[in-house]
Amino acid sequence: MAKVKTLFVCQECGASRPKWEGRCSDCGAWNSLVEEKQVKASSSTRGWSVAADQGALRPMRLDKPVSELKIQRNKTGFKELDRVLGGGLVPGSYVLVGGDPGVGKSTLLLQMAGGLAQQGLSVLYASGEESVQQTALRAQRLGVRQGGVEVLSESRLQSLIELARSRSPSVLIVDSIQTVYLDEISSAPGSVSQVRECASQLMGLAKGSGISVFLIGHVTKEGQLAGPQTLAHMVDTVLSFEGDSNHQFRLLRALKNRFGATNELGVFQMATEGLCEVDNPSEFFLQERGDDLVGSAIYAAMEGSRPLLCEIQALASPTSMHTPRRTSLGFEVNRVHLLAAVLDKHLDLGCQNSEIYVNVVGGLKLSEPSADLAVAASLISSVKNQELPRNSCFFGEVGLTGEIRASTFAEDRVKEALKLGFKEFVLPASNRRHLKVKSSEGQHFHWVKTVHDLEKVCGQRRAARTPIVASSPQPSSSP
Repeated sequence: MAKVKTLFVCQECGASRPKWEGRCSDCGAWNSLVEEKQVKASSSTRGWSVAADQGALRPMRLDKPVSELKIQRNKTGFKELDRVLGGGLVPGSYVLVGGDPGVGKSTLLLQMAGGLAQQGLSVLYASGEESVQQTALRAQRLGVRQGGVEVLSESRLQSLIELARSRSPSVLIVDSIQTVYLDEISSAPGSVSQVRECASQLMGLAKGSGISVFLIGHVTKEGQLAGPQTLAHMVDTVLSFEGDSNHQFRLLRALKNRFGATNELGVFQMATEGLCEVDNPSEFFLQERGDDLVGSAIYAAMEGSRPLLCEIQALASPTSMHTPRRTSLGFEVNRVHLLAAVLDKHLDLGCQNSEIYVNVVGGLKLSEPSADLAVAASLISSVKNQELPRNSCFFGEVGLTGEIRASTFAEDRVKEALKLGFKEFVLPASNRRHLKVKSSEGQHFHWVKTVHDLEKVCGQRRAARTPIVASSPQPSSSP
């Protein structure tokens, strides 16, 4: 009988300690160490082996023609999902889908299963959270009634792998990786040891048998994937499904992809019949733009290889507080502090006496530095109460010395804006020689080098109201 050993394992990083600690000394997480009983691992829990499935190792020579090594992709039935995956589903791939509870992860994969079944592929959907009747009723409600899709309820990984090898489906979906367990490991399902070993066994199934495996993963309160970080290293693709209960749309991002580009974005809309694709995301995000254009600027973002137009709103409100508030949604708040300091230094805008609120409409999250120019334009417009032209578009990076730096993919951004009828473009001057878009009648390109040029462009529109005058903070009277 194997000797039982008790260890305390961090559920965030997987570090083990002989006794309990309030704070993990490796990752710094508080109250993350959980007691687990460790037994001597059997041969089945030491990773995976392709030889176990194929009978012998078969190395591949690199002098083969490239045509023989071409990857065949299967369409999932969702163009947006195919885009994020890099053009379709690769046989034998290992994909992890994470997201908040109720965002629609199971709905997305069930509808994907129906799309794959229409092409003659077999799909096995294993749920460790719902009964077979619950999963079947939800699938039929979504319109998934193909015979090529089979559902079952199972949490024991050994039984699941044996069934997958006997039936040999094209795609295996595990919902979720935190609910399955191995008998050889005594810790509870969802622990670091269970998640790591179960993921390793499923990786061996995907690579050895050529079955595409999808894992649904839970997220923590901070929005990170639950479980050890090695889980993200094992899989070929990590997809993040984001959304808000206050909005109908859902965003699918590729955080890691060995078969395509990362940071690709797919846009879906939640409806009564399930998830629907959004063919033109730019038009979708701008359809509710108001008539009051004070503090509103349009930014041409790049999400992976896709240009996407979004609205950035800024509000500057005078305050008597010694430390004005800076709040940002969808845009890094530290860059808001930076832009406010640059505009105060070079334009004497008076942001130091105003509370500043920045919002990216629609719940998008922007990380590109080229969004600086649109945020700066919306701040200038809000402080001076000057409307920006409705058909104007901005992108460019703002430096600490007030210079406007070039942005990548300028041509793709401009072409996307032209499709939606935008005529005026405020761009960095250094992008001028690289831009190959031919200007036609009614189109105007404003090339700006510094924030002074940006202020002149924003001031060409007549003020809509009386400009805001920021009041200086009153010194507190001593008793």
